[in-house]
Amino acid sequence: MPGPKGMGIDLESMRDSGNLMVAQVDAAEISPGEFAHRVRKTVEKDNIRTVVVDSLNGYRNSMPQEQYLTLHLHELLQYLNRVGAATFLTVAQHGMVGDMKSPVDVTYLADTVILLRYFEAFGKVRRAISMLKKRTGSHESTIREFEITGNGLIVGPPLENFKGVLRGVPEYVGDSTSMKAEGS
Repeated sequence: MPGPKGMGIDLESMRDSGNLMVAQVDAAEISPGEFAHRVRKTVEKDNIRTVVVDSLNGYRNSMPQEQYLTLHLHELLQYLNRVGAATFLTVAQHGMVGDMKSPVDVTYLADTVILLRYFEAFGKVRRAISMLKKRTGSHESTIREFEITGNGLIVGPPLENFKGVLRGVPEYVGDSTSMKAEGS
């Protein structure tokens, strides 16, 4: 799978020019409260307008009492919203096929929830993307296959010939002529 440079995104140059700040945080060495404080301080000092937390899994591991994690996240997200910063949170789900379990549910805090899902079809591991929630504006309800290539992210047409893709165990329901197009 191509990295950011292979997709035409030069993160090193962005970092070197000051347009990107990357901070690695060890969840075992910092509390969620200290993490939130650092994010707030950095946003204020450097006028940050986009914050990405990748991923919430480590954040959760640093605080076993999930109700407090949600409270910290709610406060941090409210603050970032007030200062006009877009916030992206990733959560790695357990399980590749069948039931996926999320270690923490913060979907009610989010304005938009996008699900990326692996599924198997025609002897290949494939990726599906779907919009589960969008608080404002129109809402795309289809499930589409996507690929990560050297030319970037390619989102395909709706997966109309499958059912069960979100469960990770799809069933082909198309006719035999469209199967050749889907399987290629």
